[in-house]
Amino acid sequence: MALLNAAHKRESTRRNFERELDAELVEFHCPSGELPDTFAFDACVVTGSSASVYWDRPWIGALKEWVGEAVAAGLPFLGVCYGHQLLADVLGGRVEDMGEYEIGYRAVEHDGTSRLLTGVDEGFTVFTTHSDRVAAAPPDATVFARNEYGIHGFRRDRVFGVQFHPEYDMTTAERVTAGKDGDLEPERIRAVLEDIDAERYEAACEAKRLFDNFVGFVREQRSVERGADVVGTDAAATVEETFVDTDATGAATESPIESSADSSRSS
Repeated sequence: MALLNAAHKRESTRRNFERELDAELVEFHCPSGELPDTFAFDACVVTGSSASVYWDRPWIGALKEWVGEAVAAGLPFLGVCYGHQLLADVLGGRVEDMGEYEIGYRAVEHDGTSRLLTGVDEGFTVFTTHSDRVAAAPPDATVFARNEYGIHGFRRDRVFGVQFHPEYDMTTAERVTAGKDGDLEPERIRAVLEDIDAERYEAACEAKRLFDNFVGFVREQRSVERGADVVGTDAAATVEETFVDTDATGAATESPIESSADSSRSS
């Protein structure tokens, strides 16, 4: 998988994703101008960042262009926080400044329809830190997770985005929160830091299941594509049967996959 690392503190971000994803990651540090020169990956992951997707920066424009082409080429994507917002922007959604921060362990609810959150309670705990949000999901996207701050998860075809940070460990959560000095009142920073403990972290670890779910989705995609190369349209038709998400009753809730397509404001 290509790890499109948009964080300025690249090492800790890379380590977090390497720990959570059961896949070989090839890192590209986007703020340094690094981008893949090929689409020959099984999938891509876009990380959080201290940037905003609407900033006029050469590296952000180049990243958007590459991501748009990669989505059109059919690569599966997972976007986290800034990555979630960037994918929404590229696909025609709208990202805006919230005028406030959502930070700390928060409650999020999902509707039970997305395979990305299979095995995660419909009301679950996550660590968040962002002051931008996806105000409007991309056309034809399915929003599957929300809280009072807005959209926390969407999917369109092979593209998934989540606003929260399932990759964070306690050390990262503490460092990011402490780094808000100057952006947030000392009392609020202190309250968030006091809330970062083993019990809350353990609760938030439930959301880490999405990494295994995404890897499983990617492996299934590769299996179907390889089968299609061998047997042609019969395997292609299998996609119609294999990748329909279901709700708790087993009823189909989403159409099949279509072959189309550290402290921060956003991370």
